[in-house]
Amino acid sequence: MTDQGKQTADVASEQDRVMIFDTTLRDGEQSPGATMTHDEKVEIAEMLDEMGVDIIEAGFPIASEGDFKAVSAISAQAKNAVICGLARASFGDIDRCWEAVKHAARPRIHTFIGTSPLHRGIPNLTKDEMAQRIHETVTHARNLCDNVQWSPMDATRTEDDYLCRVVEIAIKAGATTINIPDTVGYTAPRESAALIRMLIENVPGADDIIFATHCHNDLGMATANSLAAVDAGARQIECTINGLGERAGNTALEEVVMAMKVRNDIMPYQTRIDTTRIMNISHRVATVSGFPVQYNKAIVGKNAFAHESGIHQDGMLKNAETFEIMRPEDIGLSETNIVMGKHSGRAALRSKLSDLGYDLADNQLKDVFVRFKALADRKKEVFDDDLLALMRDSTSDAENDYIQVKHLRVVCGTEGPQTADLTLSIDGSETSTTAHGDGPVDATFNAVKALFPHNVNLQLYQVHAVTEGTDAQATVSVRMEEDGKIATGQAADTDTVVASAKAYVNALNRLLVRRQKTAPAALN
Repeated sequence: MTDQGKQTADVASEQDRVMIFDTTLRDGEQSPGATMTHDEKVEIAEMLDEMGVDIIEAGFPIASEGDFKAVSAISAQAKNAVICGLARASFGDIDRCWEAVKHAARPRIHTFIGTSPLHRGIPNLTKDEMAQRIHETVTHARNLCDNVQWSPMDATRTEDDYLCRVVEIAIKAGATTINIPDTVGYTAPRESAALIRMLIENVPGADDIIFATHCHNDLGMATANSLAAVDAGARQIECTINGLGERAGNTALEEVVMAMKVRNDIMPYQTRIDTTRIMNISHRVATVSGFPVQYNKAIVGKNAFAHESGIHQDGMLKNAETFEIMRPEDIGLSETNIVMGKHSGRAALRSKLSDLGYDLADNQLKDVFVRFKALADRKKEVFDDDLLALMRDSTSDAENDYIQVKHLRVVCGTEGPQTADLTLSIDGSETSTTAHGDGPVDATFNAVKALFPHNVNLQLYQVHAVTEGTDAQATVSVRMEEDGKIATGQAADTDTVVASAKAYVNALNRLLVRRQKTAPAALN
């Protein structure tokens, strides 16, 4: 190691560690339409563990049998991260949570109750009654697990004196982490810092536990509020990939991590996050959640490292640092964008996919290579974004889905009629029909309904071009609602209508999975 490298390492070792608590699988999944399958949750948890997340909040075990099984499976597979489950302030919730996380190498129980005047009114508890419940439930959790986190929900709208009181009670009952949630995204950076500082200075026992911050983005200040809390003494940030979460979302993991990395001169804190894995997990979460990343999103947006202004381009050509405060490769973006084509071989594809964060076994590569060749035959050039879309499609379990698109032919134009000839495989049996509609996509969706009758509300239909050019792949996202249950579907193809059909069917299959693959009539 060079003298400069040793000096940098010595400085880093002296810096305070900020733990990253990821709640993509719990708070993030609460976003309407962001429900993930069991396998997707396990996959995302593995990626979070590998990238260095300290604590993974894997779910809310008592919410459903599916959530319980997912938290249990994640607990069994985790190698490094603490695995945490959420529980309300009740013995039943806490017991169920412990059953789900107890097989983890490093389990944690996270229990909470709303402490603001508005939230105290929901269970109709007096301040004293709530304080007693906090004491009893945190004590119960600590008797089961030596790693207990407690949260006063809506802390930023709780009276200071009462907040100090209940935090002290939770610490005395055995909580090892106290999380201070800005549940409705109401606070501002100055207030966020002042609140943490006030608790550290005034609550007995505060020096012996970790304070955490959990911010929502309703006013667009979640990242700033989280970093302000850290500056005041918090040493755990609760966040999600891509800022996924209810309403306007949560603090974005990639934003706080990269802020501390890039501005380490004024925020001298360290995390364990391998930032080169950020882009890969961002793409994967966007796919499984059905929530595409906005183009101008900080760190992971498509335009985050794009430069169109002539002045900016000239500066970039002379010195990249004139308009880039971090390097694309720092977050896992390939430094070069080598174009693949139909003459590219398996070795080149393996190398390119490895650069993009995918290390495939031989049998996986064989399947992806076939798909790659088929795509290369339809596209003149296959770019990185095309390969990412291909990998997103390859990781789906379409071959085992209850409903599969087998054949689609559409007729459209100014004269009409717009028709779709569609063949679906439903539970292994192929059936076909021809349907009309107001355009090729409408005709295709009508054909799906004719072959597989259902009564769902199509809430969202979006088309995004993966790359430039008339031969670009289209990524289609759909969101469906049926009896209060929401599912999303996504697919990519050079044919927009084919991608639409596959995305629509993908969402139907997700609804079926959520109903444990009940008979087709269950969706009627």
